[in-house]
Amino acid sequence: MEPVIEVEGLSKSYVTYRRGKGLLRRERVTVTAVDDVSLTIGAGEICGMLGPNGAGKSTTIKMLCGALLPSAGTVRVLGYEPFRDRRRYVQEIGAVFGQKSQLVWDIAPIDSFAMNKAIYAVPDAQYRETLDELVTLLDVADKIQVPTRVLSLGERMKCEFIMAMLHRPKVVFLDEPTIGLDVIAKAAIRDFVRGMQARGTTFVLTTHDLEDVERLAEHVVIIGGGTKVFDGTLHDLRRSLGETRIVELTLARPAGGADLAGLGAAGLAVVGRRSELEVTIEADLRSLNPAELLATLSQRLEITDISIRELPMERVITEIYATNGR
Repeated sequence: MEPVIEVEGLSKSYVTYRRGKGLLRRERVTVTAVDDVSLTIGAGEICGMLGPNGAGKSTTIKMLCGALLPSAGTVRVLGYEPFRDRRRYVQEIGAVFGQKSQLVWDIAPIDSFAMNKAIYAVPDAQYRETLDELVTLLDVADKIQVPTRVLSLGERMKCEFIMAMLHRPKVVFLDEPTIGLDVIAKAAIRDFVRGMQARGTTFVLTTHDLEDVERLAEHVVIIGGGTKVFDGTLHDLRRSLGETRIVELTLARPAGGADLAGLGAAGLAVVGRRSELEVTIEADLRSLNPAELLATLSQRLEITDISIRELPMERVITEIYATNGR
């Protein structure tokens, strides 16, 4: 897969001040927001960039967009150096920020779209074709003629995507694009992103909604404390904690203390009991394969139902932060 984003040794430091001794004195402090981050994102990928607040992911995105000049390292997106080639570069990218609107509040979205058409010098025929297509895909034909301020959050976010995609960008940066949306609006936005990816658009997604990542991204980058702590596929991310699985059991009769102790002796950890007949355990499939797991459970418990699932993404991310001392 041809890379469209190449980052090598990216760092960003800035100077701030904190209170010194006495009310009229302040101390100069250098803060490193991003420290030696390298990554590659291929054409047509959706890359999810994760990290806690203050981890450095927003600073990284700003450097990828060209809004910030790196203190060290190199960034190339579509062959451009974003900060130095900014005028030409912005013609090739789009951005949707969940908490910062590009639409003008007191006018209809269609008028904001016309403004972007002029800014990006989009030809009339291309503009009409792209606008009609996007309006149909996002089902907002009856919403783009009313003032932005009267739209629901979900309707506004759909219009934000149209605003960002009108000039047919090759790379789109998404920052919390589904924040505050209901289930139906989230599904519509995710379907739209997947549809645009199928046409070759590359997306970089920063979010705290792990369901966005699970539904959209195959490539995941995790940043913590300004450094990259993980870079790989979603499958690799789950496997980074081994082969631990959550096993939900429904029992025919309550399990006694000896039964549960026997599970511990077999290397299975009881992690929850919703009722006397419902038990949750953790199993490492490196020690017991699925057939051995079922045999071990059947020897000790009378089971009427069983389900096996992967660790929740929140648990995986938390464990990675803990492992890397974040």
